[in-house]
Amino acid sequence: MKKSYSGKFKTKVALAMIREQETVAELARKFEIHRSLLTRWKKEALEGLPEVFTNHKQRKKNDEKDLVNQLYQQIGQLKVENDWLKKKVDTINS
Repeated sequence: MKKSYSGKFKTKVALAMIREQETVAELARKFEIHRSLLTRWKKEALEGLPEVFTNHKQRKKNDEKDLVNQLYQQIGQLKVENDWLKKKVDTINS
């Protein structure tokens, strides 16, 4: 069974990795986690930090852009499906 960790625990471990007061091997032993997982959490934490300091308006603007992109993707998918169905109906009626 795959073990899951809370966000709070991952944050604690990632901060320990970022501080670099202990080696990766020491932290892996201390937290009983594989070194590759520690490294991945550190990378994810560092990549996510700019988002923490982004103001609310910018974050909202980015969320809106993501929503618009998703909606355009759905529109495209529906158009393809609609065109396909029209062709099927035309071949049945012919």
